[in-house]
Amino acid sequence: MDDPMISPLIVQSTPSSQLNVPATMPRPSLNLDTLTPSDHVNRLINSNHYISPSRTIYSDRFIPSRSSSNFALFNVSSSSPPPSSSLPASDGGKEDSSSAYAALLRSALFGPHTPDKRDSPGRNIFRFKTETRRSMHSLSPFGFDDERPGVSHSPVKTPRKVPRSPYKVLDAPALQDDFYLNLVDWSSHNVLSVGLGNCVYLWNACSSKVTKLCDLGIDDSVCSVGWAQRGTHLAVGTSNGKVQIWDASRCKRVRTMEGHRLRVGALAWCSSVLSSGSRDKSILQRDIRAQEDFVSKLSGHKSEVCGLKWSYDNRELASGGNDNRLFVWNQHSTQPVLKYCEHTAAVKAIAWSPHLHGLLASGGGTADRCIRFWNTTTNSHLSCMDTGSQVCNLVWSKNVNELVSTHGYSQNQIIVWRYPTMSKLATLTGHTYRVLYLAISPDGQTIVTGAGDETLRFWNVFPSPKSQNTESEIGASSLGRTTIR
Repeated sequence: MDDPMISPLIVQSTPSSQLNVPATMPRPSLNLDTLTPSDHVNRLINSNHYISPSRTIYSDRFIPSRSSSNFALFNVSSSSPPPSSSLPASDGGKEDSSSAYAALLRSALFGPHTPDKRDSPGRNIFRFKTETRRSMHSLSPFGFDDERPGVSHSPVKTPRKVPRSPYKVLDAPALQDDFYLNLVDWSSHNVLSVGLGNCVYLWNACSSKVTKLCDLGIDDSVCSVGWAQRGTHLAVGTSNGKVQIWDASRCKRVRTMEGHRLRVGALAWCSSVLSSGSRDKSILQRDIRAQEDFVSKLSGHKSEVCGLKWSYDNRELASGGNDNRLFVWNQHSTQPVLKYCEHTAAVKAIAWSPHLHGLLASGGGTADRCIRFWNTTTNSHLSCMDTGSQVCNLVWSKNVNELVSTHGYSQNQIIVWRYPTMSKLATLTGHTYRVLYLAISPDGQTIVTGAGDETLRFWNVFPSPKSQNTESEIGASSLGRTTIR
C-alpha cells in the first residue's frame, strides 16, 4: 500500500511522444527521467548537496567559488599548474606569471627573506624564525619602503641636533686671556655683564643695547663680575682686592667693600650673601645688609681661589683653587666640611647639578684635563673622565640632564655632554684662543663663551623646558656680529 503522504508528489511517467513541446525543438534532445518516490525523498534529504542544472551556485556563506573569477585579467591560472614536463611550450609564459605572482604575494605577506616552499620541502613556513622577526611597521601587506616619498613610519625620535655655529658674535676688545679670572655673567633679567680691561659693559640680550656701567681707572682692572640671583645688583671684583656693588638699573655704585689684600677673581651670590675668592687664598662671606665689609672668613686653600659656586638650594658652597683642591663649605662653617684632592691641576670649573641634590662636577687645568663628579651627600667620588685638554669652565643645563665644558690650548672647544653616560652630543668650534669664560641665559637654552681672541660667541645649545625645537628669543632677535663697546 502506498504512503498517502507521498502519493500527491508522485509524477506519472509520460512517453516522450506525448510531450507537448514546440515543433522547432528536436524531440530526441529531451529526455525526462521518471522520478520514483525513493528518488524524490533522497533529493529532499540531500537538498544541500544537490546541484540544480538550471542555475549556477557561486558560493555559500563561508567558502567562495572560483568559477566566476576572471583569472585572465591577472594572467594567472585558476588551478594549480600541471608538472612542467606535461606543459606545452605555449603555456610557459602563464606558468612564469603565476609563479611570479605567488612569489610577490608571499614576499608581501611574510617578508622578502621567506624561502619558497618548493625550495624548502617539508619546512613549515609559519614556524617562528629569528631571521624573519620584523617590526610592527612591517606587518602591512605592502610593507614600508624607506625610499617611498611622503611615507614617515619610524616612531624612534632622532637624536637632538645642536647647531655647530654661533648665531651671534660680539667683539670684546681687551677681554683678558687669564685662566684665573671670571669676566662674564648673565643675569636673571637677561642682561650680560662683561669685564673689559678696567671697564664693565652691559649687553641687553632683548634689545642688543650696550651700556658702559663703570670705569675703574688706569690703576685698577676688572677681575670678576657676578649678578645677584634676583634684582639688578652686580658685584665687581677688582685687581686692588676690593668688591664694588652696582645697581645696574641706575648705573650707580651702591657700595665698596674691602677685606682682601690681592685681586678678587671669583664671586658667588647666595640670596643677600656674597662670597668672594681672592689671590690671598681666602674666601670672605659678605652680607650686603650688614654694615661690616664681611661677616666671616673661610680659610683652607693654599693658593689663589679661582672658582666659587653655591648649590641651587643655597646650602653648600664649592670652592676651587690653584692648589688643586676642591672644598665644600656649609653656611655656618669657617673650615671646609668636605675636601677633595684628586685633581692634579688648578680647579676653576665648578658646576652643581640642578637635577640631583648634592651632585657636583669639577674640572682641572692643563696638568689634569679631567672632569670629575662628586656626591657631596655621601661624600663619594663618582667618576672621572679625561677630556684631553685644560678644562676652563663648566655649566649644567636647567632643562635637560646635560652639561657644557669649555677647553683651552690645543682644542679651544666647547663640548656638550649627556649625563651620566658622558657621551658627546656636540663639539663646537670657532674660538681661536682657549675658551675661558662661560655663562648661560636665564631661559637655560643659550650659552655665551668668551676667549682670548677678544670675542663673545652665543650658541643655541639646550632645548627649552617645553619644546626641544623652540629657538631662544635671544637667538631669534639678534643675529650678526657687533661690538660690545
